This record gives sequence, structure tokens and C-alpha cells, in this order.
Amino acid sequence: MHSARIRLIAPSGYSYDPAAMARGVARLREAGCTVDGLEVLERTELRFAGSDAERAGDINALATLDTLPDIALATRGGYGAARLLPHLEYDALRERLHDAPLALVGHSDFTALQMALHARSGLCTFSGPLLADLGAEPRGEFSWRQFWSTLSAPTASVAWSTRTEARLDLGGPLWGGNLAVLCSLLGTPWFPAIDGGILFVEDVFESPYRIERMLYQLHLSGVLGRQRALLLGNFSQCEPGSRDNGYDLAAAFAQIRTVASIPVLDGLPHGHAEQQLTLPFGAPARLRVDGHAARLDLSGYPHLAGVIPASLAENP
Repeated sequence: MHSARIRLIAPSGYSYDPAAMARGVARLREAGCTVDGLEVLERTELRFAGSDAERAGDINALATLDTLPDIALATRGGYGAARLLPHLEYDALRERLHDAPLALVGHSDFTALQMALHARSGLCTFSGPLLADLGAEPRGEFSWRQFWSTLSAPTASVAWSTRTEARLDLGGPLWGGNLAVLCSLLGTPWFPAIDGGILFVEDVFESPYRIERMLYQLHLSGVLGRQRALLLGNFSQCEPGSRDNGYDLAAAFAQIRTVASIPVLDGLPHGHAEQQLTLPFGAPARLRVDGHAARLDLSGYPHLAGVIPASLAENP
């Protein structure tokens, strides 16, 4: 067993909460990890963590480093990843990373990079906690344990309770992420052509009608109908407005269920919330639902044998 080598990347917003970043770095070091790339925490240009060239360079450098890290961890989300997509070296990244045991991890705005890297380089990345999440207070023990248990093993399982009663047993590639970011790439070369998949979505600070509108965009474009199931994660602080007249998230999701030709399941513990999973984007998955009990089994993703922190290995 060796200590995990972590390289920080900052493809989106700048580190407006340096205390959270410092706590995240400290927690990783306390777990025995080495943390490189700390200089990205100091970069600032307007609302971004540096220029487009600097932020794209964080990703492109993974194709040329002499020694790859075990984990490339995004510092935070926000906005800015979409500006980088035309500047990534997809062929070089595919050649260097396709069979490498590297976990590229982030969520929120990071969804844009995951979509593009899968579409253009065929890479499997991870929707999981950011450095800012690992340094949040109170400490997210669920997210921390899920992060390491998924990344350190060749398979993972997630179980949760869904309000939608169903009997399902189906498989397909798992993909998705932040709903707004995902929909922003529809019709572009960076939207992956995934058929027969299990799509998961989450969001934050969006009105219920905007959530419905984005899900309708996936429906009307044909993307939703080509999947085998839709999993709804956390939609944090997505409250009705003064003019919504009782129309809330439940009403929005009920409407999508009436038009979608696939199962729509809620309750996935993932998103902008205290409980956060680490989910491999593009990996084979099996979804089973028995009544209200849902289970997702994951395999075939890059994993890091022998890097789980000793504290977790001793206290699973």
C-alpha cells in the first residue's frame, strides 16, 4: 500500500474560500496523501482560477507529466470549464490516460470536462467531491468514505430508497452530472452520444420550472428516450418562486414522468449536498429496483489498488 498522490487542478472558479481549501489539503495530508499543484489555489482572473490557457493547461498537463498522480482533483466548480473545451488536447489525453489508473474527480461545472473527455477521448472520469467539499465544515464523513471506497476498489455499490415503486433489473453505461451544465452542451461536439445508458442528474439554485425545462430539453432532443433510466439526485435550494402558485419540484418531476418513456427514480444521494457519492462517468452499471429499494452496481472503471487511507482500512 502506498500513499495516494493527488494533483490539484482548477478548471473553473477561483478559491474564494481559502480556509476550506486549506482544510481540504490538510485532511488529505492527514490521511497520508501527498498533494501537489497547490499553486492553482493562488490563481485568480476575474471569477476564474486563472486564464483559460492556465486552466486548460491543468488538464493538458496530464498527457505529458513524467509521473501521473493517482488522483487529479478539481478544487471547486462555479463556471469556466466550457471555455476550455476547444483547447484540450483530446488525442494526447486519450493516448496517455485511456489505460492509466488515474482518477479524475470533480462535479458541478466539472461536468463539462467529463462530457467532453468522454465524447472526444473515451475517458472514464468520476463525479465526486471537490477539494472544497473535502474541506467543508462540518466534515462530510459519508462523502469521504464513499470517495475512498470507490476509488480504491474495482467495483462499487450504492443502495438508496426511492419514492418511486418499481421492479427493474437493467444495465448500461452510467453518465450524467449537473443538469444545467449537461444541457448547455447539447448540440455541440462535446456532448457524448450515449445510448442505452443510466443517466443521473442533480442541480442547485435552480427554480423548479427551470429544472423541468432542462429535462424537457433532454426529452425533446431525444436524449432521454435513448436511455434506459433517469436517476434524480439532490436538487438543493431549488425552491418555488412567488409566482409558482404551488408548482414545485415534485410537480416538475411528476410531469417528466408522464412524458418520459423510461423509468424515473428519485433519491440518489448525490449532488450539491452533504451526502455525495463518487460515481464513475462512462463505467458499466447495473440498476436493480425492488419496490422502493434501489441498488446501483458499478465496475470497469479506473481504480487505485492499495491507496486507501490506513484509517479507513482499519475502520471500514
